[in-house]
Amino acid sequence: MALVSCKDSNPFFTEWNTPYGIPPFDQIKTEHYIPAVKEGIEQQKKELAAIIENTEAPTFKNTIEAYELSGSLLAKVTGVLFNIAETDADSTLNKVEEEANQLLTAHSDEIFMNKDFFTKVKAVYEADQSHLSREQQMVLKKLFQSFTRNGVDLEGEAQEELKQINQQLSQAQHKFGDNLLAQSNAFKEEFGIPVSAYSDEMASCPDRDRRKAMFEAYSNRANHGDEFDNKDICLQILRLKAKKAKLLGFPNFAAYQLDNKMAHDPQTVDAFLDEVMAAANKKSKEEVYDMQKIMDQDIKAGLLPAGSKIEPWDWFYYAERVRKAKYDLDENLTKPYFKMENVRKGIFYAANLLYGINVEPIENAPVYNPEVDVFKVTDADGSLLGIFLTDYFPRSTKRGGAWMNNFRDQYFDKNGVEVRPIIVNVANFNAPTDSLPALLTIDQVETMFHEFGHALHGLLTKCHYPSVSGTSVSRDFVETFSQFNENWAFQPEILAQYAKHYKTGEVIPDSLVNKIIESHKFNQGFMTAELCAASILDMKWHELDEEQLNGIDIAKFEEKVCQDMGLIKEIIPRYRTTYFNHIFNSGYSAGYYSYLWSEVLDKDAFDFFVKMGIYNKDVATKFRKTFLERGGSEEPMVLYEMFKGSQPDPKAMLRARGLID
Repeated sequence: MALVSCKDSNPFFTEWNTPYGIPPFDQIKTEHYIPAVKEGIEQQKKELAAIIENTEAPTFKNTIEAYELSGSLLAKVTGVLFNIAETDADSTLNKVEEEANQLLTAHSDEIFMNKDFFTKVKAVYEADQSHLSREQQMVLKKLFQSFTRNGVDLEGEAQEELKQINQQLSQAQHKFGDNLLAQSNAFKEEFGIPVSAYSDEMASCPDRDRRKAMFEAYSNRANHGDEFDNKDICLQILRLKAKKAKLLGFPNFAAYQLDNKMAHDPQTVDAFLDEVMAAANKKSKEEVYDMQKIMDQDIKAGLLPAGSKIEPWDWFYYAERVRKAKYDLDENLTKPYFKMENVRKGIFYAANLLYGINVEPIENAPVYNPEVDVFKVTDADGSLLGIFLTDYFPRSTKRGGAWMNNFRDQYFDKNGVEVRPIIVNVANFNAPTDSLPALLTIDQVETMFHEFGHALHGLLTKCHYPSVSGTSVSRDFVETFSQFNENWAFQPEILAQYAKHYKTGEVIPDSLVNKIIESHKFNQGFMTAELCAASILDMKWHELDEEQLNGIDIAKFEEKVCQDMGLIKEIIPRYRTTYFNHIFNSGYSAGYYSYLWSEVLDKDAFDFFVKMGIYNKDVATKFRKTFLERGGSEEPMVLYEMFKGSQPDPKAMLRARGLID
């Protein structure tokens, strides 16, 4: 009897006869992944061998382009595996993902530590590049740096040590994620809400004891000394990163990470964050004062003991009370106007208004979960831009947070035929109930616009090579376009199109719109401080070398970092160490600052739109062609200056958040 993993029954080894090449999720079984990963690795090894053994002089076409177009089967299987592992995983798939990560890590090391391959790449890099397009020059630069940043210059034992470090990092990061998912599910079991609903529950819960219990459970996830404790894993990951940086000639991992980013070095990031933190601390102290006045009223009414002070578990609740008092804005009044399906229509409407694109549902398309919806995205001329999937509700098999990812990249294949992308937006929004549809909070509406901003970056791209298409840009540039898209969420003209009461169909009244807009800068001291505090914590961890990490106590280190930054006691970093998935199991190590850094660019760009007319077709077209179509085919600041004609105003973000005048 033939095994299920043999080539004639494994869907990864066949052409997909599905609409627009969407993966045939119903045919893909867990046991198909590893055989396909292994075969994909073997195929790419043969393709690389052909590049290396080619006796012709190395050129962009026979070396760089040949590599760019290699590994198509590997891209096909990993595009599915890593998306499903984040959204619909079980214990078996987790083990498959871990095995695949180890195989892929070893394969990557073999590529980027291969001196024969590097010799050819280096020859192209050092030759005259004037005949290459700017995109080709950027592809070449990126590939060359991939070698130099991954140990190609190391000899013998040092190279083997780096390979071991990479394998150990892969395993430890996977374990971190598994532990965090288990702890997030435990939180839901204890309190009856997913972690994604934490801030909403904290804002509406009048029971202070319950708030305190939720705060302590939430802020101590993976920090209980049990089998899901991440403290030792965090320190293991940090030591391995520090050791890796040292091997590659950098004083610490932050220096290594930032060497090829916009910010370039830790000192620049630290100075940037210090300025932001100073403004956030000043504002957050004013916010505590306003909240304490309302708490004092509760004390006078006998609802709280005398002498009660605002604590971290009080912030969301009393901030919401202040917002109601200052702006008469109650989320229970706004939620009925933010039905998920209507908000999604709103993001599509805004994209059509700005960029002329159209989005329509695809009926009966393959999906990996019944909660997933599929759409076709076309340009104004009817040409296909890509396929867009949405997966918006929490599941025990899905990690927390919200993100965009690719099932398939955009590029031109070996025959010169363009492949258009397949993009997914994933979130953990309020799910529908038996009596109510999915009604979103103001923050969730912004998040939906945010993630679709990433999707637009992936869908509108018009590059030739996958390594620079779509969101394949510098980490501290990529959030610019997601955050830019948030600016359209509450524009009155766009709200009028999508913010309709789920029962009556009534458009959200101007009085509520005005309250939302007036309150937009509300609580920004807190919002900025917790975000900036997490960014600083990330930097301080990754600025330590291996010796400095010896014998370190995570709790004491966090406390010292928070003291040094002047964070008030009523606020904690948005992510504490043991559940900081961005930096321990994602690509944001020494990079969480990117959200604030990119927001400077986003707010400055939006100021330009306001100046020129926020629905100015010429400006929107220039934004699309300069940024969204070009991906990583040019240096970020060059693109920015091409768009605006000047560098961004560094104060734009602080002004937009109401932290300075």
